[in-house]
Amino acid sequence: MSVDTQLLGSRDLDAFTHARLWRNPCGFAARFNYLSLRYNTPLYGWVEEQFGLSRAEFVVIYSLGIMDGLTASEIATSTAFPKNTLSRAVNRIAKLGLIQRIAGEADRRQQHLRLTPKGRALLQQAMPRFVGLEAEMLAPLSLVEQETLSALMAKVVLAMFDSSTGEKPSRSVPPS
Repeated sequence: MSVDTQLLGSRDLDAFTHARLWRNPCGFAARFNYLSLRYNTPLYGWVEEQFGLSRAEFVVIYSLGIMDGLTASEIATSTAFPKNTLSRAVNRIAKLGLIQRIAGEADRRQQHLRLTPKGRALLQQAMPRFVGLEAEMLAPLSLVEQETLSALMAKVVLAMFDSSTGEKPSRSVPPS
């Protein structure tokens, strides 16, 4: 019996979920997706209930909280949301006064997006819930294990940019 199976043996998982997570030929993807859904589903449900925003709308706000001045195209590339979905999201949250559009200096057709004070306040209200759920998910791990997991995940993510798809990040990001 593997360590993973021993750890989950005492958990109340139904037989199929246990098999999907631990006897799956794509186990990493299954466990990654399982955790992602356990994180995203309640949070984005809460965002919709609390603020009346769709996931795509909040992703734009969240993205601008990380780096103000992005274009919708840059957000689409980074998040894998379709451009038309993000375009609708940008239009709606701009109408709500949560973001503003600023024409690019070199190309006036290019619009850079910025959070308004109202958008920043909304993000600040939501962030403790996002950070708290992540902390709750990582609580079973020691600090060293959390750092190891973070480094391993970074390695997997960065390797995706080296794959044959030719997909590269749109901006240079220095290693942390």
